[in-house]
Parts: sequence; C-alpha cells; structure tokens
Amino acid sequence: MKKNISKAIICGIACLTVASCAKLDEKLYGSKSLGDGTIGAAELGAVYAQLNGQTDQANTYALQEHPTDEMMGPTRGTDWGDFGTWRKLHTHTWTPSHNQVNDTWDQLNIGVFRATQVISKSTDVQIKAEASFLRAYFMFQVVDLYGQQPFRDPDAPTSSIPTVMSRTEATDFIIKDLEFAEANLPATSANIGIANKAAADALLAKVYLNKAVYTSATVGGPFTFAPADMNKVIEYANKVTALGYSLEPAGKYFQDFAWDNSEQSHGNIFGRYNTETNAPAPAKNRWRMGLHYNQTPDGWNGFTTLADFYNSFENSDERKGVAYPGLTDKIGLRAGFAVGQQYGPGGKALTQRSGKPLVFTPEVNLNYSTEAQGIRVFKYFPQPKADNTVNDDNTSNDYVILRYADVVLMKAEAIMRGGTDPNGQTALALVNSIRVPRGATALATVTPANMLAERGRELYWEGWRRNDQIRFEKFNDPVDQRPATTDKTRTLYPIPQRAVDTNPNLKQNAGY
Repeated sequence: MKKNISKAIICGIACLTVASCAKLDEKLYGSKSLGDGTIGAAELGAVYAQLNGQTDQANTYALQEHPTDEMMGPTRGTDWGDFGTWRKLHTHTWTPSHNQVNDTWDQLNIGVFRATQVISKSTDVQIKAEASFLRAYFMFQVVDLYGQQPFRDPDAPTSSIPTVMSRTEATDFIIKDLEFAEANLPATSANIGIANKAAADALLAKVYLNKAVYTSATVGGPFTFAPADMNKVIEYANKVTALGYSLEPAGKYFQDFAWDNSEQSHGNIFGRYNTETNAPAPAKNRWRMGLHYNQTPDGWNGFTTLADFYNSFENSDERKGVAYPGLTDKIGLRAGFAVGQQYGPGGKALTQRSGKPLVFTPEVNLNYSTEAQGIRVFKYFPQPKADNTVNDDNTSNDYVILRYADVVLMKAEAIMRGGTDPNGQTALALVNSIRVPRGATALATVTPANMLAERGRELYWEGWRRNDQIRFEKFNDPVDQRPATTDKTRTLYPIPQRAVDTNPNLKQNAGY
C-alpha cells in the first residue's frame, strides 16, 4: 500500500494544510510514503495549523497587547464584560487562574509538542527544519510570556512528568533550533505561510535582541545588552536584507495588510496564508474587534487604542490613517486609526443604535464606556464587493507574524545598544528610512525613548508591544486607565495553577 504523496497533500504542506493552491508554484518536498508510519506532510501541516490561534483576538495576541500602552478592551454596558478578562489584562491584575493565561499556555505548548513529534520521527531534512522553526516560534512565545518551558520526549510514556527548562536554557534551545532551521530551509518560499531562511533569520534576530531579558538574574530588569548579542541581531538582519526583502514605498504602508498583500507586499516574511476560498487563519478578527455594529461590515464594537498612543503620531504620518483606494470610497472605512464621525457606503454619516451620530471619541473608560467611545484601529481591512458590501467569512489578507520593517528596527536598536554594523549603517539612518517615506519628520537623533516610540508607530497592534516595552523597561509604567506603576513581576505571566499542580518540576513565578 505504498504511494507517493499526491499533489493534494503536497499542496497541504505548502499551504499549511488548509489553504488553496491557487497562488502556489508546484513544489515537491521529496517523495514520502503513506501507510508506512513515516512522519511527513500531514503531520507538519498540523503543526502549522496550530498557528491559527495566533490570529485570535484573545490568548497570545491579547496577552501581548492588552497590558500595554496601545490597547484596551472597555466594558460597554453589558458588552465585553466577560468576567473582567480584558480589564484584568490592561490593569495588570491577572491571577494564575485567568482564562486566557491558561488557554494561551495550552495552545503554545501543544504547538511545541506537535513540532517535537515531527522533528523526532521525520527523516526529511526540510520537514525537520520547518518543524524546528515552528517549535522555536511557539517556544519563544512561551519563554517570553511565562519564563519556563516544559518539555516532553515524544517517546516517553504518557505517565511521565515533563522536564522543565529555565528561561536561559530554553533560550539556548530556541537558538539551536533556529540555527538548524536556517541552515536547512530554502531561501524562498511559495508563500508567506511556509518557513524559509528569512523567517529563521528574523526570529533569530528577535531572540538575540531579547536575550538580555531572558537571561537576566532579575525579572523585569535592569538589563545589560551584550555587544556580542547585538552583533548577532545585526548579522541576522543583514541576512534578511540580502534575501531581497524591502520596505514598502511611500504611500504604500498598508499594502502589507490589505486583501492583496500576498501579491503586493515587499516586506512580509512569515505568517499565515489565506485565500478568498480558503482562509484558515483569517485576519477578520483584527477589524471586527473595533468595528461598530452599524459599520460595513458590522463588527463587535470592542477594543480601542489609548489617546496618548494615538497622539504620538504626527498628522502627516501615513500610518495614523488614510483613505485607502477601493475601501474608503466604497464602504467609508479608512485604514489606520478611526476617530470622529464615521461613514458608510455612499459617504453616508452613520449613527449609533440610539440614532445619535456615530462619533468615535478619544475618551474611553475601561469599566463604563458608551458604544461610541474609544479610537478604533483598522490596520487590516476587508475587500468590498462590487455592490459595496463585504462578505468577510473568507478573506484573502495574509496574516503577518514577521515583517521586514520590524527587522530594520531591530537592527537599528541593536546598533543603538552597542552593536556594530559591518555595512556601516547607523541607527538614525535606519529609523529615518522608515519614518520619512511614511510622511513623518526625520529624527535628529536616536534615543531609547524615541526608538520605543517608533517601534510602536510602525508595529502597532501586531502583537509585539508588550515584548518591546519590557525590553525598554517601560511595561510597568502608568497608562490611561492604569494610574499606578505595577510590580516588575508582572513582566511574566503566572504558570497556570493547574499546570503547577500536575507538574512538580514547574515552579510558580515570583509575585503569584
């Protein structure tokens, strides 16, 4: 009963098991046999599919965004109360029984275990390399969020208790996985959903940039950034550049997130591949989170940004918001931040459910907000149909996890922290290479404060803000609706209590 993998299964691995093959080059991953116990395309596809949870508005994304200075989830009457899950994240008052702390732990560690199974059993080098990259990504998130990494040998009996790596040990493990992946992955991929060398290089740069955080003797800092680590960041960033990625030209910032970003983006490195007919990890959550019920398409009327964050943008900065062709002229929605009177198809001024004008206001209260309070964010947005309606059940926007602009800013930060670029670029020149095409004024100098601010302006709502704020030792500072400085132990989430209760090798993090 031996068969070669069919084209359908080859398409399955290329499209992360579930995406359409319409945009793919036909590409074989080697001949595999079905029915003989060989680990191959289907099993690797299941590991990729575990990334779908990264596009949810909850869990990993929520843990990385809601506790920061750029997102909150206000309760609106009886809407979005959810037993305080969003409020507790923004106010840094979560506990070891918090539902999203628990669910995120499970999702990420399932990804680690599935990848480990593939690595352990597969004989195909590229499959092992892709699985190693994916394991490194899931483990990176566990280390970043929780500071410990349980690890189970796939061949061990189910009754065995997983060992636990410290934050330092896990960081070294991640680097080894990524080095193996980088050495054995192809330089290019058929689409954003297949790991390649650039994806491994970009994640290696991120690990080395945060290595001081992960190896610090004191949770939450102060941190000492080793020049050797910063040079590694620069090395891997330069490798990504050499592979042909680039920044979007002036006026094209949002094409990294638009419905045709598969074809238009110059800088999207890795994420989830979606098509109009099959979207396993749709970006629609990102616009539904903030859209009012009366907008097109209708949304959940939930999350907002903070006024102080919105005000950190110059009005000339494209990233603050623009009328996007094919979007704004059809359904009234603008790309970027939405504040003030909102409009629908035909330029019609929209109203709230009460009939009052739908005017999004900067003022917002975490506990008691009206349905129109809070500035909304539409970094991703749907493609309107010819009749100016939107069916966002399947959306073709690829969901982006790693992006070239992030790599450029990581390199600039590494130079600022003492690294040396063999190409002679400066931190200032790199930051301005991003700012100026967006219409922002060129900086005269680079400081930790404006470097962190620039990362926020470029990467807002992409799931990196908590990571950045911790590295710059600003995560615990007061923000709107959280007036007091919080303890540095909050830079790590607690290990879920049920995990601690069932694995004696896990030790609860300090402060919990």
